[in-house]
Amino acid sequence: MGSSIEAPSGPKSASCRRSGQVGYKEAPTGPLVTLPPFRHSDFDGELGSVFARLKKEIATTYLDFEAKATKSWGEIIAELGGAVASIEGKGSNCIPQVKFQDLETLDAETVARIKRVGTVVIRDIVDDEEAAKWKDDLKQFAKDNPEVDGKLSIEFWTKPQVKARSHPNLIAASKFLNQLYHLKSGSSSSQLEGVDLSVPLTIRKPGQAWGFHPPHIDDGKNPEFRKCFEDILEGKWKEHDPYDLAGRFGARTSLYGRPSQSTVFRTFQGWLAMRRHRVKGTLQVFPDVLLSNAYIILRPFFRPRTPAASSSDALNDPKNWEFDVTDPLFHGIRPRDGGYQGPMPTPELHPHLQLEKTMISIPKVYPGDATPMNLAYVARQKECFLQGERPPDFPKGKGEKGWVGVASEEDIISPAGRVAIGFVELWALIEFQASVMRDTCT
Repeated sequence: MGSSIEAPSGPKSASCRRSGQVGYKEAPTGPLVTLPPFRHSDFDGELGSVFARLKKEIATTYLDFEAKATKSWGEIIAELGGAVASIEGKGSNCIPQVKFQDLETLDAETVARIKRVGTVVIRDIVDDEEAAKWKDDLKQFAKDNPEVDGKLSIEFWTKPQVKARSHPNLIAASKFLNQLYHLKSGSSSSQLEGVDLSVPLTIRKPGQAWGFHPPHIDDGKNPEFRKCFEDILEGKWKEHDPYDLAGRFGARTSLYGRPSQSTVFRTFQGWLAMRRHRVKGTLQVFPDVLLSNAYIILRPFFRPRTPAASSSDALNDPKNWEFDVTDPLFHGIRPRDGGYQGPMPTPELHPHLQLEKTMISIPKVYPGDATPMNLAYVARQKECFLQGERPPDFPKGKGEKGWVGVASEEDIISPAGRVAIGFVELWALIEFQASVMRDTCT
């Protein structure tokens, strides 16, 4: 759901995508990172029984579900046909770009486009000199710590990272993005203080492959979370609002406590570049949140009448698809660690998305390009920071305690940054405000 645009010749920009948007991190060579072949037998055991019950439960919960879903399915695949052609033609130019100084005066049309695409590039956030200093400090950090230098390394608490997270411009951009979320009653999420969900710095030497992430969506599954997609399930998919907070605050997005599964509500995800990245660089996304959400939610309820039919006409003909709740398959979900992960869209299981054509790159970025932080924050993360340990939502591993150049509380560079990272008593107020919004949403 959303990606980029060719950057003008100049530094200092930010790219960020809506959390939950279809995206992936690719290997340096550029093709889609592929998954192991899908095996239907993975759903023969307990996992299949759970999914079969879930699918039937959904189908019986909503009035006239089969008829409404079938009508919606035909409309969605028809619209996807036109969207794919448009995305393929425009490429990265699908993605809106704005300047940091213009955030407070953007017109309604631009804001609507940002929300539909799900990704925005914000220019002129961090000065060139400051970004260059961060990069130099990171190079020195790698030299000072043998555990880092020369390896594919992932760190969380270096001084440049903490300074970036607490930079007032980044926090201001984050607040702008948070305000895109709202309740249907009309209030926005701006009543919540912006807080930071720390994500890692990745140091990769030239030539080192990084193919960890095929196309994927940040996963979360909970009956409460289903409220976020009720318009789609009720046959009103065009009314679906991905930025409505109802159902989000009360939902558990991590039912199994597995590493790398978010336990918090994230609004947008961002990327801070410490060097120049080419257009076909590391991050790619599908630039239409409404269509991709609607398609992925309804995909498990339909199968092709002629499975071998791969021609465009057969693929896009609604008559070639039939409603089915007997199959336990939820397309893109895969077994993992005693539970499951995903969804991970693939050309095989999600043919109408045409991922080879529609996963577009973020724009060319330069030293100083920056990304806003996330709204959600886990209080335990502060203690991880103080102890030099990895944050709670990431796989456990050797921390950074005792390393040269690891940040401390003194490296937080602004009062707003102290709020964002959890070092002020306002945290109690933030928790209170969050509880009020949870009560409002339920």
